[in-house]
Amino acid sequence: QVQLVESGGGSVQAGGSLRLSCALSRNTWRMGWFRRAPGKEREGVASILITGGITYYADSVKGRFTISQDNAKKTLYLQMNSLKLEDTGTYYCAAADLGSGAWNDDRRYPYWGQGTQVTVSS
Repeated sequence: QVQLVESGGGSVQAGGSLRLSCALSRNTWRMGWFRRAPGKEREGVASILITGGITYYADSVKGRFTISQDNAKKTLYLQMNSLKLEDTGTYYCAAADLGSGAWNDDRRYPYWGQGTQVTVSS
């Protein structure tokens, strides 16, 4: 089992920045960030492998968001810059002990945090 606790959400104006953190009870092979916008299904935002050298991003956030990890602190981060209104949603961190399957397939992640709200306003 892995426990995950997100923090860092909040309200920000468009163009601003936020950094999300996710504290894990132990490191896992694959970690990711997902989000659910109002009225939409959950979607993958970014993913990283424990080695740190391989990352994946949704096209909608490439160049604006950066996923990173600190294995010593067992913490996952998501730096979000140039935030847009459409980035509003509940953000979840997720973890998996295996790296098989598509990075943005939420069925591949058995462990989830409770979510943190990000609201971007104009």
